[in-house]
Amino acid sequence: MEPMEGAAEEPLVQCPVCLQELPGSHINPHLDRCLQAEPPSKRPRIAAQGEREGASSAQASPVFSLFQKGRGGEKSPGAAGGRSGAGRDGAAALPGRGSSSPTHGCSSPAQGCSGPAQGCSGPAQGCSSLARRLEGTPLAEQLRPDTLRDYVGQERVLGAQTLLRSLLESHEIPSLILWGPPGCGKTTLAHIIANSSKKNGMRFVTLSATNAKTNDVRDVISQAQNEKRLFKRKTILFIDEIHRFNKSQQDTFLPHVECGTVTLIGATTENPSFQVNAALLSRCRVIVLEKLSVEAMEAILLRAVRSLGVQVWGQSDQHSSSTTGSPSESSEFPVFIEEKALNTLAYLCDGDARTGLNGLQLAIQARLAAGNTTPLTMTKDGSADGILITEEHIKEGLQRSHILYDRAGEEHYNCISALHKSMRGSDENASLYWLARMLEGGEDPLYVARRLVRFASEDIGLADPLALTQAVAAYQGCHFIGMPECEVILAQCVVYFARAPKSIEVYRAYGNVKECLRMHTGPLPPVPLHLRNAPTRLMKNLGYGKGYKYNPMYKEPVEQDYLPEELKGTDFFKERKT
Repeated sequence: MEPMEGAAEEPLVQCPVCLQELPGSHINPHLDRCLQAEPPSKRPRIAAQGEREGASSAQASPVFSLFQKGRGGEKSPGAAGGRSGAGRDGAAALPGRGSSSPTHGCSSPAQGCSGPAQGCSGPAQGCSSLARRLEGTPLAEQLRPDTLRDYVGQERVLGAQTLLRSLLESHEIPSLILWGPPGCGKTTLAHIIANSSKKNGMRFVTLSATNAKTNDVRDVISQAQNEKRLFKRKTILFIDEIHRFNKSQQDTFLPHVECGTVTLIGATTENPSFQVNAALLSRCRVIVLEKLSVEAMEAILLRAVRSLGVQVWGQSDQHSSSTTGSPSESSEFPVFIEEKALNTLAYLCDGDARTGLNGLQLAIQARLAAGNTTPLTMTKDGSADGILITEEHIKEGLQRSHILYDRAGEEHYNCISALHKSMRGSDENASLYWLARMLEGGEDPLYVARRLVRFASEDIGLADPLALTQAVAAYQGCHFIGMPECEVILAQCVVYFARAPKSIEVYRAYGNVKECLRMHTGPLPPVPLHLRNAPTRLMKNLGYGKGYKYNPMYKEPVEQDYLPEELKGTDFFKERKT
């Protein structure tokens, strides 16, 4: 009995979920079990309260109607009535999406069908209507992977034996800034970390900088401090679009990231060097995620069509059966997509998985809505009607290539730098390409024209003095007529500059003058008296302008000094030694 008495002396803490009182050392694992359990598992506690109040379990059953409305799987004590039948179980597979799958249907769209034993008979019948599975939640969200094993792409950062993958697998998660273009997997990686951390007893809190306020961040940090002090429990805070927080809001994280109260994971599409505080940046490891390759996009799209039960119709499919079951077994027609259509979509989405998956979803929904079937020839089963999604349907949904360009972000500076260097290297084809990338991406043509004016003097200079005239004329033309008519004006100017001879003589000489001024020690030398203007009698009496030789009055060159005495004989046009 002595150990029991010692345990009773430990202060009891009430669980906020089931209201059970436990010793403080046991509350943390107990909370994990309570939070991971389904809401119907709370019924014994609620029923017990009803019994204590003198009510029977059958009378307490209306309490569970809230939980049963969107769930299936197990029936409540009062579910025998007509209102708690298939209608309630119908939303079990895909909560919030109106699915009508059986009670033990597919566990999730991303995992695909789990077999005939659980009520699935192949893609022709499916666990639920394909159209219903595509309603509501975007396909990109439905297929978001939960583990690193299912994560596609980013091999340079998350491949085997990489530092970050080793840390994530060992559950040693440092503070991270995930920087990459849209649709490259930043939020998905955070989602995987969230699943892993919850299984290992850590809290994972998500905020979006688009709608979160400083008080929200402070509340999360206050909760993290309590969790760490009372239960020794770590907190991971994920901030999506962290670049939208201003500098003072970002300063809120500094002391808490420094002392380990929270592990910060930020996701941004902007260059962290410009958008994230240097102090916060030094406390986090920046992970650069690149846009997905075409091969990675093809793998993601193939997994998507397989999970939806859509068959890929390629060259080899015309000579073998590609369906699983006869179309007559179901009222639904089988859905096929051309292999070429998937390849085209992988190219057109420009490494953006979200664009690719949502484009696939749009194409399938449009074809299902149209309801047009196509006769498909199969040697074993003869011919069968099916809904075929072609390359033209994919192109119609996307309209054009998804051009990644941000007028105020990293890609803005990357493209203008590429244009400048291409013209300097006299590559007219590359110059036109980078110009088109900017203009088609929505860049202001006047910004490009201003950069061309600068280029005319910096890189062409006196080798072709007319280049500056061309640049100024191009700027005026863009100002007069605007886009899209002015695009050819800029194209003409860019090609002219790429073909023109180059000279940086003036640019380098002016740089030498600036260096001379920076390196000068002491007071700057005064202007020589003979070069000074003398508009008044007093100035003339002081010697201003005395001895100046007016050059037009001399037929021969005039010997006269124009530099200060200390710089006499300096030649700024000679290349200086560094």
